[in-house]
Amino acid sequence: MKQFVNIVADPIYSFPITCVLYYYMLKYYKFFGSKKFAWTVTLIAIPVFLIMMADPNFYLIITWPDNIPITILIVAVSFFTWYSIHKAAINDTRQEEGEVPVEATPENREKVWCWPNLVYTEMFAIIAGTVFLIVWAIVFKAPLEEPANPTWAPNPAKAPWYFLGLQEMLVYFDPWMAGVVLPGVIVVGLIAIPYIDTNPKGNGYFCFNDRKFAISSFLFGWLVLWLYLIIVGTFLRGPNWTFYGPFEYWDFHKVVAEYNVNLSEFLWIKFLGTAMPSNILVREALGIVLSLGYMFGLPPLLAKTSFFKELISKIGMIRYYITIVLFLLMFSLPIKMVLRWAFSLKYIVALPEWELNL
Repeated sequence: MKQFVNIVADPIYSFPITCVLYYYMLKYYKFFGSKKFAWTVTLIAIPVFLIMMADPNFYLIITWPDNIPITILIVAVSFFTWYSIHKAAINDTRQEEGEVPVEATPENREKVWCWPNLVYTEMFAIIAGTVFLIVWAIVFKAPLEEPANPTWAPNPAKAPWYFLGLQEMLVYFDPWMAGVVLPGVIVVGLIAIPYIDTNPKGNGYFCFNDRKFAISSFLFGWLVLWLYLIIVGTFLRGPNWTFYGPFEYWDFHKVVAEYNVNLSEFLWIKFLGTAMPSNILVREALGIVLSLGYMFGLPPLLAKTSFFKELISKIGMIRYYITIVLFLLMFSLPIKMVLRWAFSLKYIVALPEWELNL
């Protein structure tokens, strides 16, 4: 069973499984948002987790001081994601029956004073958080190490947890792309959401049916991509940034036979059986055409589909193109990940002469 879990945890299997679970979670969100489902999963997950903690390798990973906050965050994110789906399922059911959302009922529309209602709640939350941090500091040792040594680097050298997603992206993209362009697009995209998505539905109450596209897109980027990359970087990446299963011993001498190949090498050497052209633009012509077609050819083609025609009628053509460009940039990450795992593809466009690799 441990060997099976180690194999399934490999991103080449765990990522498609995560995507499938995400799809069914949204398709049957009323079932996943029920209290029976939540209690069933909780009662199964707790004993399974305790059994897994009996494994020494799994125990070392979970109890590593740097990883304990990530475990807590995973539990917290899981709960609040379920809670939002639970509330959305209730409101969608009420609206289907011709009733108003729970938040719009008279008993929930009553206004209360900031003092003392909100301030007291915040004060008790601060006290509880302080007590929790004090107990944590007493029970667990701080993950302090020796002073920095420029002649020695830890292996694996991991960034803080909030940067582990970016560090994992460096496996699939050039540093300028994973460290500058994509994070910048994420920040700009989050800032642009209120100006792109002008749908007034869903303001002040939980729902899903009223905002399927917006919620599905956000949760895919948040849960399936970003949090998944953090979990992989935290628990499944070991020495030399090699993948290790949750029950696998971190052997510093583990060797993975892997050779990544650029798309141009696939085309000219493997497929055509000839030498690489000396002209760099001819050499990378296929990758350039595919990249330009993906970013500039797909938006007008998608605009002709019934789904996006309806979207354009709601938000307009300018907002549509901004949305679809952000959407395609987000999906470039899972596409690149799958191509790396399936075909050992390194770069679609490899122009080291210009320091431009995609």
